Amino acid sequence: MSPAGLEAARFSAQLLTGPPARSVIEVTRQLLAVQGQDPRGARLAIRPRSAGLTAADVDAALTDRLLLISWLNRGTLHLVTAEDYWWLHPLVTPPLRTGNARRLAQEGVSPAAADTAVAVIEGALASDGPLTRPQLRERIAAAGVPVAGQALVHELMLACLRGIAVRGPVSGREHAYALVRDWLGPPPRALDREAALAELARRFLAGHGPATERDLAKWSGLPLRDARSGLSAISAELLSWPPQGSADTKSPDAEPDLVDLAAARRGSELPPPRLLGAYDPVLHGWISREPVLGEHREVITVNGLFRPFLLVGGRAAGLWSLSGGVIAEQRFGDLPADVAAAVAADAADVRRFLALA
Repeated sequence: MSPAGLEAARFSAQLLTGPPARSVIEVTRQLLAVQGQDPRGARLAIRPRSAGLTAADVDAALTDRLLLISWLNRGTLHLVTAEDYWWLHPLVTPPLRTGNARRLAQEGVSPAAADTAVAVIEGALASDGPLTRPQLRERIAAAGVPVAGQALVHELMLACLRGIAVRGPVSGREHAYALVRDWLGPPPRALDREAALAELARRFLAGHGPATERDLAKWSGLPLRDARSGLSAISAELLSWPPQGSADTKSPDAEPDLVDLAAARRGSELPPPRLLGAYDPVLHGWISREPVLGEHREVITVNGLFRPFLLVGGRAAGLWSLSGGVIAEQRFGDLPADVAAAVAADAADVRRFLALA
């Protein structure tokens, strides 16, 4: 399989080619979990995968309880549908609690104090919620629990890991926390672990296939044995990549053991020029980012920040930023006139999406 063919298939899975999605929910469900630590980046992930939507539509879905943000895969904030939260949260969060406890201790928060913080969060959200982070900070501090430095973040994370709170409605410029039992209502019937791993593998491949078991393990933050278990459970739904009878043949340096959903219909074209936001999903889900970034490692900073970038011909072609409603580009090289025009048109669509036009 040629590298270009593999990447085209993944762009198709990511909804960067083919028919655009019609709703925020459709995009989020396809990708399963969208990194959400950068609020603008999470919203911008919806734009190139859909048509006619705006950032306000994302906020509306959050406020209407269709979407939420919580600490999930790899201990990172992710945007997911409310429906998927119920099975994904108990599957991927248990391994995160040890690291959370370690960080709380480093911030001077004892286990007893951490429990107090969670109790304060739960009580405040039950009586007065949803509440914003500054409002919860005041309540926790009033209980004598440290909130300086990163302490508050990890206290909020602990409440989310325990399934007590999530980031729910948008309140002005703040994303408020809500009590899970009030905001989402009673949970549906729980999936057993084997069924949840199978669903994880199935849904991961829907939005990231073709991929390997190691890609799934890295993206989910679960051990390799769990990735293998999930893929094994849906083996009847899979095919090796490239498909049997394909015009492509697997090159000697191709990724090993690539699989995809047999029912998936992948496109073969590359995306049009796009301005992708910070932490765009196209840079997550696979062990190697080389096919997209090439030599341009500056898209990811030394401290792990993923910068907004230009995607041209399926490759990173520059960086971009937004300040004062103005988009500034830093291209890695010259672009043909028609490509530059397409980039300018997509920049205009970014401003439309963010209601800056």
